Amino acid sequence: MKNTGRMAWLAALLLLLPGCDNKAPAGLDKGMILEGNTMGTFWRVSLAQVDNQRRDALKQAIQQQLDRDDHEMSTWKNDSVLSRFNQYRGTEPQPVSDNMADIVTLALRIGHLTGGAMDITVGPLVNLWGFGPDKQPLATPDQQQIDQARQLTGLQHLQVINRAGQSYLQKDMPALYVDLSTVGEGFATDHLARLMEKEGINNYLVSVGGAVLTRGKNAAGQPWQVAIQKPTDRENAVQQIVDLQGHGISTSGSYRNYYELDGKRISHVIDPATGCPIQHKLVSATVIATTALEADGWDTGLMVLGEEKAKALANREKLAVYLIVKQGDGFSHWMSPQFAAFITSPQQ
Repeated sequence: MKNTGRMAWLAALLLLLPGCDNKAPAGLDKGMILEGNTMGTFWRVSLAQVDNQRRDALKQAIQQQLDRDDHEMSTWKNDSVLSRFNQYRGTEPQPVSDNMADIVTLALRIGHLTGGAMDITVGPLVNLWGFGPDKQPLATPDQQQIDQARQLTGLQHLQVINRAGQSYLQKDMPALYVDLSTVGEGFATDHLARLMEKEGINNYLVSVGGAVLTRGKNAAGQPWQVAIQKPTDRENAVQQIVDLQGHGISTSGSYRNYYELDGKRISHVIDPATGCPIQHKLVSATVIATTALEADGWDTGLMVLGEEKAKALANREKLAVYLIVKQGDGFSHWMSPQFAAFITSPQQ
C-alpha cells in the first residue's frame, strides 16, 4: 500500500543508556534493529535481548508478512484484494479476510464519530488531487470535477457483513472506491507486534511509516521512548518525548507532504466535506491509543477537522491527542489530559 499521503513526524529513540549493569547475556544483541521498505514507506523493528542468530530469519518473516498485508490492502497493486473490490462494479457482498473486515469496521466507526472527517471512501478525491495512484494534476481541479468526485464517496455506501464465519464487504454504489492508506500503517504495525509475540519476543518497538507500537523495555532495561518531531525540515528537532507504556502512536501532518500548483500549496489531507485540501492552521495531530490502528485512524480525522473541532472531539471521546498549530512565524501546541500522562520530558 503506497501511502504518499502521510508524512509522520515520529522518531523511535532506543536510548541505550551506558552502564556496567546493562550487559546482555552472551549471544544476545543489546539493540537489534531490523529495517526495510513496504507500502511505499519504511518499516523498523527494534528488539532487546534477542539472539543474533535469529536476525535473518526474523527479517525475512517480517518482510513476508508486510508483503502479504500490502498485497491485500494496496490501491497501487491492481491485483490486490482491495483493488479487486474497487474494480468490482456490482453490489453483491464480496469475501474478504477478517483482518480487512476489522480494519474497515474500525474505520467506519471512527468515520462516524468524526462526522465523516475520516473517510476511507475519499479515494476519488485523493486521486483527483494527485495523491493516489493517478498522476499529479497539471491544473487545479475545477468545482465540477470536485463535485463529480464527491458524488462517488460516502461512508453510508459501505458496510461490513459477517455471515457463517466469513467476512464480506458490500457497497451499494458500484463505483465506490475504498482507500485504506489512512489506516494501513497502523494495522501493519499492530500485525508486526502480533508477529513478535508469536516469535516469543516480549521487548520490542515496531513501526511502519508513522505508526509505532511498543512492548516491554529496551536493551538498557528502560521504557521505549518516542519523539514527536517539530514541524520543521530539521529531522532531529524534537517537540516532545513520550513513553508509550505499551500503546500505539500515530501522527498525521500537513507541513511536509504537499506540492505546489497554480501558485498554491496543496496539502495531501483532503476534507471530504469540501472535496478540497485543508486550509486551516493545524499542521499535525498525534494520537496515542491502545493499538496503532486506532491511533492511525483518529489522527487523520483530527487533521481534517482543524484545531477547535479536534480539541472538542478529543475532549468528548477522552482521546490522548497532541496538536501543533501554525501561528504567525512559529507554532503553538495543545495536548489533552490523556496525552499528558504519557509525557516523559517536556520540551519548549
